[in-house]
Amino acid sequence: MKNEMNLEFSALSQNESFARVTVAAFIAQLDPTMDELTEIKTVVSEAVTNAIIHGYENDPNGIVYIRVSIEDSLIDMTIKDIGLGIIDVEEARQPLYTTKPDLERSGMGFTIMENFMDEVEIHSQPGSGTEVRLRKHLQSRKMLCN
Repeated sequence: MKNEMNLEFSALSQNESFARVTVAAFIAQLDPTMDELTEIKTVVSEAVTNAIIHGYENDPNGIVYIRVSIEDSLIDMTIKDIGLGIIDVEEARQPLYTTKPDLERSGMGFTIMENFMDEVEIHSQPGSGTEVRLRKHLQSRKMLCN
């Protein structure tokens, strides 16, 4: 059975924690391990922060969109903005790459997402925004008990 939720909110930095906790509460029905839950919360935080800081350049009029579906042990998330977009996605995926060094950004957001998720797809068009799709299969809790 597939279960899905959609969320949209203003591109305000204080909404990043709201997004992280909301997604975590939704996936809790799968009974993830603490490590899995922490990893999901971290990637949501990274993607939402990227949308707010880079996509909308902290413009609170922007809207961040999150769609999460779960089916069996698969979590499929899409985090999207309709902001500035990314000129060169491959360059943006490189560790330590940042367009905001003045904000002390580490440039590790996409690297963190790639390390914690099974699949990461980034679709972006300059002037049209960015969509990040994140997929992860959770360990079966029943298998861990055997």
